[in-house]
Amino acid sequence: MPTHHIEAKEGDFAKVVLMPGDPKRARWIAETFLKEPRLVNAVRGALAYTGKTPGGFPVSVMASGMGMPSIGIYSHELYESYGVEAIIRIGTMGTYQENIGLRDIVFAEGASTDSNFLGELHLGGTYSATADFALLLKAVKAAVDLKLPYHVGNVLSSDVFYDLDPENWKKWQRLGIAGVEMEAYALYANAALMKKRALAICTVTDSFVGGGSLSIEDRQSGVKDMVRVALLTADLFTATCRK
Repeated sequence: MPTHHIEAKEGDFAKVVLMPGDPKRARWIAETFLKEPRLVNAVRGALAYTGKTPGGFPVSVMASGMGMPSIGIYSHELYESYGVEAIIRIGTMGTYQENIGLRDIVFAEGASTDSNFLGELHLGGTYSATADFALLLKAVKAAVDLKLPYHVGNVLSSDVFYDLDPENWKKWQRLGIAGVEMEAYALYANAALMKKRALAICTVTDSFVGGGSLSIEDRQSGVKDMVRVALLTADLFTATCRK
């Protein structure tokens, strides 16, 4: 059942989909971590693969592109047209807090935003977008089992990468926001609207507090840990669903 943006056939996607932003990263994940990966989508370069996790469970990985409009389109079509039950975003972020270090993993319990993503609903208020609690619990367990440093908190999903006000991030810092990325809010909103599950897992690659930034080599290493957590989370979720 191809959509406007995905050429995959019915049954090509697993119930759980990991979503990095970068198509090349999606391919790298599939080729590095998955057993028997097969390409199921290449429309617009949004590469998608389906295979099995190291634990033997079916899983898919698909690029979301950058920003909320992009992940909003792909998550909607995966949920609605392909029967996907859970999407786990795996991306990078910049931290606003001193206690969160480079390479640490952040689980987005909630997502604040400066976007008008839900403007068409005319809510008359502000919607608080949150992760699926069952997925979040499984992700925390995965990080503990793998002995990796992690944090759970609220992130900012921003429409702006180059902010004209270089001090604007401090307003969010005061509210305890863990850091900034660009996709989680839209993913969580779509999951809520469609009665599905979603979680955003991010590797910290930059710090607004200390001004540090990971090298290309360290970014790759840090992403590996995040992918391991996401795959184990997918295993735990799929195993629970089969019981």
